[in-house]
Amino acid sequence: MATMTVVVVNEPGGLENIRIEERDIPQPGPGQILVKVGYCGCNWADTQMREGIYPHKTDYPLILGLEIAGEVIDVGPNVSHPKRGQRVTTLVEGGGYAQFCVADAGLATIVPEGLSLASAAAYPVQGLTAYHMLYTVSRISAGDWVLVHASGGGVGLFVTQLAIRAGAKVIGTVGTPGKEKKPLAYGATSVINLTDGNFVEQVLDLTEGKGVDLAVDSLGATTLDKTFDAVRVLGHIINIGEAEGKPIENIRQQCLVRSQTFTRFHLGHVIGFPALWQEGNHFILNALQAGWLNPTIVEIFSLKEARNMHEAIENRTNSGKLLLQTDPSTDS
Repeated sequence: MATMTVVVVNEPGGLENIRIEERDIPQPGPGQILVKVGYCGCNWADTQMREGIYPHKTDYPLILGLEIAGEVIDVGPNVSHPKRGQRVTTLVEGGGYAQFCVADAGLATIVPEGLSLASAAAYPVQGLTAYHMLYTVSRISAGDWVLVHASGGGVGLFVTQLAIRAGAKVIGTVGTPGKEKKPLAYGATSVINLTDGNFVEQVLDLTEGKGVDLAVDSLGATTLDKTFDAVRVLGHIINIGEAEGKPIENIRQQCLVRSQTFTRFHLGHVIGFPALWQEGNHFILNALQAGWLNPTIVEIFSLKEARNMHEAIENRTNSGKLLLQTDPSTDS
């Protein structure tokens, strides 16, 4: 049987647990496609899976990687779309750090002509998370104030661009000097360094004491706890991660103070709504193709450089998207 090169984690641990191995090329089952992977996106969730702290069930050994773009080279039984030879982008349940990957045919979206596979691989996790926070969980409107924590990160940059496009005003926060440059370049009104003092006071000053309409948080811990004070009466807080640690467990009490609503959003829950799933994909792909949405790709690594890629994302110095190129001949 033909083999492929993969990046695998046999048991949870540090960077040293990332291994390059040879595995048999998988075969697509009913409702599945086999994709020759061109690029796979790197996400904070990948590092959590490697470390064994991902909040959802993870089995080992594990081939990392949750989002891919590449060419369909085989289809399983009962699959009429997509077809062999078509370029697709999709979310996968692991397996993307590999030269070949099996994916659910129903989740795959055709990559438009003229759009690179690199751009197509850069959005499924972060871009769709941003879209569904603004248009499904919440409903962004022109004139809204949006607070975006970690605004220089991958999700934060997508949220910033989508919110600005909708006519909203964005206040970002960053934890590393220099990461404010891209959110500001994308149109953020202000970007606050969390180490400079009380971000709540600064947000209230910018919004004339009212607070923001929506806050997007991926940090958790005390940052999330304080964020409720920066959101207006009847405002909304969406949390998508706990990069700084678990939040203080007083969410209900916090919401009661201003009749706010709170959502802990997970993109996987949208998968069960096919029309909604494809709506988000088409919106983001059209925006990327039109050129007003930038995937903000900052660095591309080879399979053998997977440890370097994880080290780079953990250092939090990059402002944008990191990609793994699994096929050196693939277009960029």
